[in-house]
Amino acid sequence: MQASAAKQTQTDVRERAIRSLGTSGAAIYQMVGRAVESLGRVTQLADIGCGTGNLWPFVQPHIESYVGVDVFRYDQFPPGLEFRQVDLDTGKIPLADGAVQVAVAVETVEHLENPRAFLREMVRVTRPGGYVLVSTPNQLSLLSLLTLATKSQFSAFQATDYPAHITALLEIDLERMARECGLRDIRFEYSESGRVVFTSAHYPRWVSKLLPRRFSDNLLIVAQRPM
Repeated sequence: MQASAAKQTQTDVRERAIRSLGTSGAAIYQMVGRAVESLGRVTQLADIGCGTGNLWPFVQPHIESYVGVDVFRYDQFPPGLEFRQVDLDTGKIPLADGAVQVAVAVETVEHLENPRAFLREMVRVTRPGGYVLVSTPNQLSLLSLLTLATKSQFSAFQATDYPAHITALLEIDLERMARECGLRDIRFEYSESGRVVFTSAHYPRWVSKLLPRRFSDNLLIVAQRPM
């Protein structure tokens, strides 16, 4: 029975990963790329929940080494890049303590059952003085707030998003989790790309830049592990 349950859980996790398509929008990767660039030259970066590895081109100019981590290796994952396999819901990130300077999770935490345990693992594999970056849907965007008001669901957590998206986190949740893990110098970045409510159109970039919290569909927390 236990073996059968474990096999079913593994299948469910794989199916959730497949439903996510292993990729995110270009504006999200650009947001993360800007944040990584702002940290200066990065020696080692772990892309945790890497999916197809689409973050790589956006960070490659700013880093010396890269390792992707996910539940399975997508066919589109770039050949030649290092990859480690793990179920992020049940296993430890397969990296040593303090193995990387920067640990990044792009649109991953919303797919997981225990975001706090996941963030603790990200901190563990980040060396003192290094950085942890986590992006996720922005629940405080105008789109998400109006969807919540009209449908009683956040925009990125509706029936069509389940069970790929299972954990909705507010900015305050991310900040509290980061502080619980001992992280400091916490800041938020925004994708500066947002969909107009009840349409498929996006706001002009200048609008999203003017009020990024309200007109960005995704956000990024950047925090440092103390020395």
